[in-house]
Amino acid sequence: MTLRTTLTQGISRSLSDLQRWPILGYWLRWRHARTSAQVVLLMLALLLLYDGFFGPPLAPKNYAGVLPWVHWRGLVVLALLFAGNLFCFACPFLLPRRLAQRLFQPRRAWPRWLLPGKWLALLLLVLFFWAYEAFDLWASPLLTAWVIIAYFVAAFLIDGFFRGAAFCKHVCPIGQFNFLGSLASPTVVSVRDPTVCTRCTTKDCIRGRFAATGQLIQRGCELGLFQPRKVGNLDCTFCLDCVHACPVNNVTVQLRVPVLAEIDPTANRSGIGRLSTRPDWMLLVLGLTALGFLNAFGMVSPIYRLLQWLSQTLHITNEAVLLAFLFATGIGMLGVAAVLAGVVTSLLADARPLWWGFQRFVYSLAPLGFGMWTAHYLFHFLTGALTIVPLTQSFILDTLGYPLLGWPAWQLASLLTIDKVNDLVLLVLALGFFGSTLWALVLARQLHLQFKAILPWLVLLVGLFLFGVWLLSQPMEMRGTLLG
Repeated sequence: MTLRTTLTQGISRSLSDLQRWPILGYWLRWRHARTSAQVVLLMLALLLLYDGFFGPPLAPKNYAGVLPWVHWRGLVVLALLFAGNLFCFACPFLLPRRLAQRLFQPRRAWPRWLLPGKWLALLLLVLFFWAYEAFDLWASPLLTAWVIIAYFVAAFLIDGFFRGAAFCKHVCPIGQFNFLGSLASPTVVSVRDPTVCTRCTTKDCIRGRFAATGQLIQRGCELGLFQPRKVGNLDCTFCLDCVHACPVNNVTVQLRVPVLAEIDPTANRSGIGRLSTRPDWMLLVLGLTALGFLNAFGMVSPIYRLLQWLSQTLHITNEAVLLAFLFATGIGMLGVAAVLAGVVTSLLADARPLWWGFQRFVYSLAPLGFGMWTAHYLFHFLTGALTIVPLTQSFILDTLGYPLLGWPAWQLASLLTIDKVNDLVLLVLALGFFGSTLWALVLARQLHLQFKAILPWLVLLVGLFLFGVWLLSQPMEMRGTLLG
């Protein structure tokens, strides 16, 4: 090996290893890096609670009516696309969880009757997005504040009763969204040198590090992800406990090529197993993809005509019931389409078991589904990002009784013109479609399938993409702004 090759490889490793970056690397190596980020978001959560309970009832003039539904959601998808699962890393709901673990020292495993895996989280996801539309959570700062309270209480009680990170792994809807979105992330927590792990005898990254007296010094991974066998970002909250627990500094945060590292559904993932044998993960991908389109559909004008038609046809006037029917129908339609695509793929792949095609290719929906979520959330973020300025001016005015930051400039809203926003979100959706198509093609090549075997999936992806283009071309409610 030449000196030039050695230097090139060394520079490449240094650039891909975020812990070797100046400033950022020092912060990531700091044991309290996560806590410092959590404290910042905890302060913001307390601000939302204060304004939600005591501030103006009009949502566009209240932090609890704007920050969670406009800024936070937009920043979540941007963070996932350009950095990683930062919002699980900085989750403020887990600070009270630490207190619960110290007080109660939970030793109980998550019981089977409470739907282990992703079943409960999937159910809560569907219920949440249904409630978001049925009860107009986005328009009620008070209800938003109660949702935040519910999150704090649930994290405290669940992780105070069950060992490990039960809330993150089995319950948290936001976490499941972030896990699947992190398939498109450019970073991953992984080992620097796998051969170092083969010589390790303590396995501190999973068990935790203990003092000679038996006292726990540093937790290992509470989600059961053993680093040498971990694949990708699924179930990883970026807590960095494994990074700090490793006695030889062999675990780090690295850059990677998104999507391509996640394609093989038969890979045996630590803490998860094989995705091709996990129906809960399959339905989670299916459900989140369908919800991405349904959530956007709930904000365009055609839904009102559809609900009126459903009301007349079914003789039901209760909007919540109509929305429940619409959500169930939308998720069911995508489910049926995916199952049919899987069956045809199985038949064209030399008479394999009928579920074979669905089990392997359903995950190809994930990039397009996340692309729809990202396009939708970015629309609201880009058309409402500047509302933080008059919102803060108004908050200071109401709190101090004096316009310290000036009189609220409520005309401020969009970062870009609406034409540029529309062009950008369509580009984002197209990138999601490209990612899903690439996933299906690469997986087909890995499985040595003929092109005709994956045609049903390509047709399904094209249909979803065109539906998404139509959705994003419709006039959409500009929620979170006085213009909406």
